[in-house]
Amino acid sequence: MRHVAVLGSGQMGLVCTAMLASATPNSGSAEPASAAEPPEIGRIAIWGHELDAQHRLAQVRHSPLLEGFSLPDRVAVALTDEQAVQDAGLIVCAIPAQHIREAFTRLKPHIQPGVPVVSTAKGLEQGSLLRPTEVIAQVLDDGPGGRPLAALSGPTIAAELARGLPATMIAASENAQFASAVQHWFAASYLRIYTSPDLVGTELAGAIKNVIAIAAGILDGLQAGYNAKSALLARGLAEIVRLGAAMGAQPETFFGVAGVGDLATTCFSPEGRNRACGEALGKGRTLAQHMGESMHVVEGVATTKAVMELAQTHGVEMPICQAVHAVLFDGLDPVDAIGLLMSRPQKEERLA
Repeated sequence: MRHVAVLGSGQMGLVCTAMLASATPNSGSAEPASAAEPPEIGRIAIWGHELDAQHRLAQVRHSPLLEGFSLPDRVAVALTDEQAVQDAGLIVCAIPAQHIREAFTRLKPHIQPGVPVVSTAKGLEQGSLLRPTEVIAQVLDDGPGGRPLAALSGPTIAAELARGLPATMIAASENAQFASAVQHWFAASYLRIYTSPDLVGTELAGAIKNVIAIAAGILDGLQAGYNAKSALLARGLAEIVRLGAAMGAQPETFFGVAGVGDLATTCFSPEGRNRACGEALGKGRTLAQHMGESMHVVEGVATTKAVMELAQTHGVEMPICQAVHAVLFDGLDPVDAIGLLMSRPQKEERLA
């Protein structure tokens, strides 16, 4: 039995405990379970960095961050760092990208060597420009070969997963055996997991789509219409593909569940926090006003800066992401941003 530590008690962390607790390994397969399959999940513990919030979660078993959700009975709430990860044989990191380094630095003394880590974060760290699994590997100081690392990504609106609505995800890892293990542990009657060897592409797709989702929200706030929004998704995907290819990702990743699937969900769902941020900006709110009122981390804001730095480093043209950056940080009016994009020289459509 493999004990699991879920790090982060936000929406995705809460949902991950439910997915692990309700997993039905071999789901959707007519094949019998194999002796070579990974060990089943044993104890599940959820950890958050705010002790008061952890105490409340332990007492009431639900969180104001996810309405109607209750922790499964088999999930324990960790009240100390040591309690969370000391005996864990698997770590699931559901911490926002900008806080992963701080959390793993704090927990590192209690994490056993070689324990595999699955990340659900969709962002890029400012400053270092590293992907979430790269930050984890750097902090844990893994040597050559390191520990198995994976990203669990895809169109995953937490409130829908919490209600058990049908969904698909990608378990991406350069370690094929670990990707299959993650697929095994998270598969449920309502959740279909695919595997992929493209960890770079999966994490980049999850990060950059949040920037495009802010742009989609701006269009919603300005009531620019569905024609504009669909065009934004198409051209936004082209920008994701261009940067991903420059960074060594497999282009086909961006046309699957982790790419266009996640992008469409984030840009159209009323529950998407990045889209909601953009909508507020389109309606005339300032970024500071929206961030001050939101209960949730908006990953796309910080990631926008990292994406533009990477675009410059790799010589990749990303006009939509550049426009979002100008609206967020340079005071550009959203209406003027659309005008700049629409007035660009007309050319042949290219996806790469």
